[in-house]
Amino acid sequence: MRRILLSTAKILISGALLYLALRKVDLSELFSRFTVTSLFWIGLAIAVTFLQIFVGVLRWREISAACGAPLELGRAMRYNVIGSFFNQTLPSAIGGDAVRLWLVARAGAGWRAATYSIFVDRAIGFIALAIMIVASLPWSYGLIADPHGRSALLLVDLAALAGGLGFLVFGALKWHWLKTWWATHHIHACAVIANRVIFSRSRGPAVVILSLAVHVLAVVVAWCVVQSIAAPVGFSDVFMLVPPVMLITMMPISIAGWGVREATMGLAFGFAGLAANEGVNVSLLFGAVYFIVGAIGGLVWILSAEKAAQGSAPLGGPQ
Repeated sequence: MRRILLSTAKILISGALLYLALRKVDLSELFSRFTVTSLFWIGLAIAVTFLQIFVGVLRWREISAACGAPLELGRAMRYNVIGSFFNQTLPSAIGGDAVRLWLVARAGAGWRAATYSIFVDRAIGFIALAIMIVASLPWSYGLIADPHGRSALLLVDLAALAGGLGFLVFGALKWHWLKTWWATHHIHACAVIANRVIFSRSRGPAVVILSLAVHVLAVVVAWCVVQSIAAPVGFSDVFMLVPPVMLITMMPISIAGWGVREATMGLAFGFAGLAANEGVNVSLLFGAVYFIVGAIGGLVWILSAEKAAQGSAPLGGPQ
């Protein structure tokens, strides 16, 4: 019953925020801006999204190996593409993580190693996004003149950065009880692995670069969407505005981020002195691109060996 109520609440939140955001959009005017060139840009956005997934796979493999759950490249890519489908269908923007965890565990890695690999992967991506936003704050402040917008951006990012860095500091603590107390044991173990990965001479640089690349590619996807409707928005504007929106969209309070993303993007564009309706337009098409990729992920899931073996014995040891 609790899960049903939580899912219902997320559906209602998505619906309410979408309704409020779409009140600013003239859908007939938006569709009238589509041309043959628009199809090219949308196709390019889909291709970049798959590249983003691949880059995420490269990072995940580095982290999974450190967690004792090594994955071959093909299997990891398949799991991430399948995860993109469940990101769109489960009542959370991170629903695909739970499915990836299940797939890795059933492949023979074990539940602990699988859970650690997903949690650490998500945590490192979160930290990289927060650092990326902090690094761009001087330029963001030049774009956002509204004092309320500046304060909101600073508050959200500092809270995220504090949480991420606090997680790393937590892993650096040597108190023995952190490793044995049930409430801190697993979180501390994940934090230790995150520190080991980030500050490793062999893995660290690659993981940092790949983490930043994932978020830059999300900006490129948004830029392709902007080009598809010839919105009067510059690349620098997209680079400043999209990462904070993605940070807020990570909150698991809606279905695949729908509603939260549109409301936040419209608000961010308004704070930057751009047309709020263009922010909603860009967000809708941005979400549509990920929905299409998720649909392809659904086909991969239907045709996969993992789907055929659902409910049977584990598929084999870690690759």
